[in-house]
Amino acid sequence: MEADVAIIGMGPAGLQAAIHSSRRKARTVVLGRPEDSAIYPADLENYLGFRDGPGSELLALGAEQARSFGAELLEEDVIGAEKADDGFVLKLESGKELRCRSLIFATGISRKKLNIPGEKEFFGKGVSYCANCDCNFYKQRPVAIIGDGSEAASSAELMTHYASKVYWVTPEPKANQNMVDRALAAGVELIQAASSAVLGEEKVEGLRLEDGQELEVNGVFIELGSRSSADLAMDLGILPDPEGSLKVDAECRTSLEGVFACGDVTGKPWQLARAVGQGAVAGLNAAAHSRDG
Repeated sequence: MEADVAIIGMGPAGLQAAIHSSRRKARTVVLGRPEDSAIYPADLENYLGFRDGPGSELLALGAEQARSFGAELLEEDVIGAEKADDGFVLKLESGKELRCRSLIFATGISRKKLNIPGEKEFFGKGVSYCANCDCNFYKQRPVAIIGDGSEAASSAELMTHYASKVYWVTPEPKANQNMVDRALAAGVELIQAASSAVLGEEKVEGLRLEDGQELEVNGVFIELGSRSSADLAMDLGILPDPEGSLKVDAECRTSLEGVFACGDVTGKPWQLARAVGQGAVAGLNAAAHSRDG
């Protein structure tokens, strides 16, 4: 697959970027899922011209508008990114690859919490939200990955190269079957159960499941969504700040030529109006770069 502009994130920033890039006749592909957007379940009351309506309705209208200008929307997660001679290569959860000349990060903020006992207390002491960041700390140690989506599947497979044992804990895996198969083939043990508590004294020593089973692990990775912009940006050598935000200039450019970012992933204030405004800027500039870069 090929595109002029690839946009990771199907929230308001990503859809607005798609509208503007596709109107500039750039071949535009948007990747992600609208339900992953923070505004999907929200009731909107402070966005110009849209009062007392659900965020899901706004996103549906935005998606229809983006398609009307020629953008292609694929409800698929991106699990990896690489620099290529003529742009970038995105690896998708289905096993496919997408080549693009310009790339826009519009994933919003992630690091969803599980909110179980021990999660907060052991953060940094065995609890992590980024296997890609902390994998080296768990060489030859047993770990558990919690989550049902592509981020969990990818992290579970990754940790088989480091940990002595990898458990993937989720009531039901919802990742693309290709990713589930890859994780299992790598030696991951899938346990279909919900987690109830992280155990330990001064550091993580185990994970209790709702069925009463206890796993002896030294690391618990909570991976509840798709790979975040911070993770994917690091694949390209772009360093996020400590909060996981990507620094951009007034034109929504990151530190790497051809890569742009917009919306909540660029920092506060996390407001819909700001996300949409940045999306317009990023979309226009990404389209121009794909043509002139």
